[in-house]
Amino acid sequence: MNPRWADEISEKYVSGAVTMFVLHGNVHDTVDGSQGPVSLNRYLETVLFAGRDLVLRYDRGGGLHFATSEMHQDFRAALSGYDAFHETNYTRALPRNPDGVLNILDNYLRLRLHDGRKIALILDYAETLAPAGEVSRMPAEDRNALVILKRWTYNPAFLKADITIVLVAENLVELNQGIVQLPGVAVVDVPMPDAAERRAVLERALAASPLPAGSDVSVDALVQLTAGLKRVQLQMVLSQAARSKKPLTVESLGSRKKQFIEAESGGMLEFVQSRWNLSMVAGLEGAKRKLFDAAKAIRTGRSEVLPMGYVICGPVGTGKTFLANCFAGEVGIPAVILKNFRSMWQGQTEANLERVLALLKAMSPIVVIVDEADAQLGDRSSSGDSGVNNRVFAQIAQFMGNTEHRGKVIWFLLTSRPDLLPVDLKRQGRAEEHLALFYPSTAEERVAMFRAMQKKTGAKIEPAADAEAVVTHHKDALSGADIEAILVRSKMRAALEERAITIADLQQALSDFIPAADPREIELQKVAAVLECTSRDLLPAEYRDMDRTELRLRAAELGVGRG
Repeated sequence: MNPRWADEISEKYVSGAVTMFVLHGNVHDTVDGSQGPVSLNRYLETVLFAGRDLVLRYDRGGGLHFATSEMHQDFRAALSGYDAFHETNYTRALPRNPDGVLNILDNYLRLRLHDGRKIALILDYAETLAPAGEVSRMPAEDRNALVILKRWTYNPAFLKADITIVLVAENLVELNQGIVQLPGVAVVDVPMPDAAERRAVLERALAASPLPAGSDVSVDALVQLTAGLKRVQLQMVLSQAARSKKPLTVESLGSRKKQFIEAESGGMLEFVQSRWNLSMVAGLEGAKRKLFDAAKAIRTGRSEVLPMGYVICGPVGTGKTFLANCFAGEVGIPAVILKNFRSMWQGQTEANLERVLALLKAMSPIVVIVDEADAQLGDRSSSGDSGVNNRVFAQIAQFMGNTEHRGKVIWFLLTSRPDLLPVDLKRQGRAEEHLALFYPSTAEERVAMFRAMQKKTGAKIEPAADAEAVVTHHKDALSGADIEAILVRSKMRAALEERAITIADLQQALSDFIPAADPREIELQKVAAVLECTSRDLLPAEYRDMDRTELRLRAAELGVGRG
């Protein structure tokens, strides 16, 4: 049974309207052939194009290859005639420049099509033959290669004949868009293996070599836990376990998956297997209720009722990142942090993002955490960057707005300045729910936060009630990060004197502590969060029924909306 992308090529080939195909995506993985897993190129040569008279493959580094020795001999015979006519010596060595090779292939293909041959030509690493970029800035050999490729797509002789040209490129954006956008070119995505395909690979491998004794993962668990991995990576996980004779556990599998995903993304995704759940979040009751409801919907398979994503906003130190991680732990799905994917090299930023988005789709269901989202994701501005920011923004917005990803790829856009986040990303259909977090304001909230930070830091102060009272009655608003810093200072003072922490230590640390953030900036972030919040229940009492006009005037005074 052919994979879906191969069937797509076959259907469009039969229609007779397409000569050139662009394969992109998971092109460096194995494919299940009749004799077992093979490389994509081998699959094209021996399965999809097995009935062709001539099957050729070319890449810039490896040169020209043929499916059989007879095909190679036929090419050398034709090349001898070419040398005799043009007074060249290409039978000894083909040109090193790709446009020279493509020009020779152009002559050869025309000659054999005239003879009625059925031909397939595979151009691997096509982005090195026709790279993305402005034509005027390309070197002459790239421009020449681009012209030849374009000419093949609308050449009447090629359209009438039985020829298929396949360009293989991992990232579509790295290939010249002058090729990709031609009407005679069909773009075909080679996806990462889905659950059924992973199951087939795993069952076949385990039938040949069972897991070592003591392994605690079933086939069903393996299928679920390996989402986002290639077939070749699945084979590596199982073969490593078999060779080392060490049990394959959920923990060891998670560690290997983390290594694979982070390497595959080029370090642009940080894999997080959350050790916490929402019960470990102190305070923030309104936000927790909404996330509890979302977690219940995921566990019961009601993904259609979930938001596409969340904007988590609030002043610094309110626990935005921790809350997102706890949500991932609550639903038992992996989480990744989207790191800096931007590059100084032309076209590389878009290629990086394409690779990351493909991985996110393959790893679903997954939580995607974007810290400092207002700076990380950019906007529609294209001034001074040759349109990179605009193209990146369009890629992200299109992916986030794809309703096929509802409940599968859940975005958490974290920011202390939601007013600077583009409206296109936080509208309905993208990051729909806007949850605002604030510093503990009531005595109960302060006590809950104090206890949580005590647990985190291991700082035990007796009597506990007196310690809680000291923090509760402190005159300044304190974030969780502030309370943690105060406890660490108290703990250090006691440790240096080799004694237990006392109330006096806590009081001294509190009186000495000066928050690092500017109070005006904190107020700005607080007002921005109030205006951004989409749920009245999440607002502090002082803002819940406040006149919005008055609030906007104060926001304008503080500079909300201005970077």
